[in-house]
Formats: sequence, structure tokens, C-alpha cells
Amino acid sequence: MENNHHNHEHTKPPTTSEKFKLATSATVHCLLGCGIGEVVGVVIGTALALSNVQTLVLAVSLGFVFGFALGLIPLLKAQFRLKDAIRQVLIAEGLSILVMETAEVLIEVYTPGVMAAGLTSWLFWAGMTLALVAGFIAAFPVNYILVGKGIRHAH
Repeated sequence: MENNHHNHEHTKPPTTSEKFKLATSATVHCLLGCGIGEVVGVVIGTALALSNVQTLVLAVSLGFVFGFALGLIPLLKAQFRLKDAIRQVLIAEGLSILVMETAEVLIEVYTPGVMAAGLTSWLFWAGMTLALVAGFIAAFPVNYILVGKGIRHAH
């Protein structure tokens, strides 16, 4: 009888607790990238007196750039080819970033006064904080599902 040893490690699916921890870690990681980009974009847009639409486009664009960049770094360090790393980040990070950015923009737009507040206003920073919290809450279930399906993992 032939002995087949082509690495059939059968890993059991993560427990609910493990999925929760991995999803939390993945969401925090996403929040770092999106949050940095989002806040930097809104700060730049506000400082340059850009329109709300221009500011939000800049903020969302930078959120995606920073989010994808932070997703690429560990994969490139792990010797992934750039093409493979980009594909993995688009799949694993893309949906999480999209949901997070959407929640953040909705909070910024629909919280009265946030988009009109200056950089030295407590309302501006309270709105940014609320947007980041909303982004985390919105993206967590996405990451939980992706972790459960084996698509997403913590970095």
C-alpha cells in the first residue's frame, strides 16, 4: 500500500473564542490603517478648507491606502510575492476597509457640526473618535465572518 504524506494536517476550525480574538485583532489592525488615513485626510481637508466632498474623498482614499499598506507589510516581510500579497490584501482587507470607511463617513457627515468644526474644536475630535468607534463596530462582524471562513487572519 502506498504511503501518501502530502501534508494533510487537518486543523480544526477555530472555536468561537478564537474567532472572536482573531476578528478583534483583525479589526483593530484594519482600524489602525483606516483610522490613520481617515483622520489624516480629514485633518488635511479641514486645514486646506476643502469642501466636505473633497475632504471625504481624500479621507476615504487615504484610509484605503493606509489600510492596504498596513496589510501588505506583514505579507511582504513573510516573503510573499508582491502580486500574491496584493491579491491576499484585496480579498482579506478590502471588504473590512469598505465597511469601516462607510461607517466612518456616515458618522462624520450625519453628526451635526463635525464637518464644519475646526481642527481645534472638541466637536471635530469627538466626531472623529465617534467615527472610528462606529467603523470598528461595523467592521467587526465582517472580520468575524471572514475569520470563520478562513479568509481573514490577524497580522
